[in-house]
Amino acid sequence: MIDLLADPEAWASLATLTVLEVVLGIDNILFISVLADKLPEREQPRARQLGIGAALVTRLLLLSAIAWLTTLTAPFATIYGFEVAARDLVLMAGGLFLLYKGTNEIHSEVEGGHGETGGAGTATLAGVVAQIAVIDVVFSIDSVVTAVGMADHIAVMVTAIVIAMGLMLLAAAPVADFVQRHKSVKMLALAFLLLVGVALVADGLHFHIPKGYLYFAIAFSMGVEALNLMAGARRRRKRASEGNA
Repeated sequence: MIDLLADPEAWASLATLTVLEVVLGIDNILFISVLADKLPEREQPRARQLGIGAALVTRLLLLSAIAWLTTLTAPFATIYGFEVAARDLVLMAGGLFLLYKGTNEIHSEVEGGHGETGGAGTATLAGVVAQIAVIDVVFSIDSVVTAVGMADHIAVMVTAIVIAMGLMLLAAAPVADFVQRHKSVKMLALAFLLLVGVALVADGLHFHIPKGYLYFAIAFSMGVEALNLMAGARRRRKRASEGNA
């Protein structure tokens, strides 16, 4: 451990891996924010904290079982020449879950709904945390596989994941508040979740879509939305000044 502290390569690996873990956690933050929005306002911070805490525990458990994790990529069946591995099934199930939740939430926002999708305060804390935990497993696989591929030392991997989760915990509340204030941003976030869902299903079918493409698409959309929000704010200020004149 002392040797790692004096190793420049270990520090470079830690910095790079931490940034990657934060980037990979963006979709997780959006998903947690959207689900937490269904709870009463006083329970939303706790749901976000529990969700990110569950993500940290899942990642560390998977990381501690690297040998088992590698077996997830080993095919256990072949169907018409298509090799099926446990990882493929997990990714496809997670992708379909994201597609279902994203479509459901968009329907709720546009058309209105009943029960769980009927608006803030209709869901339960346990139900929301359970859904977050389910999808955390999918997000954790990508995160841990990245950590294993980027670093040679378990200590570096664990440190990067803990730092990334800490940053996510700090960012979760501001992101959630911003998404709640601007419904158009929430729709973009839901569209992003649909994109991630499609990418996960494709990955499970051995058709890899680089996440950089997805992040560029959502970043471009967010940039356009930022311009729209600034233009709207200017129009409101102009109307206010004209009203006071």
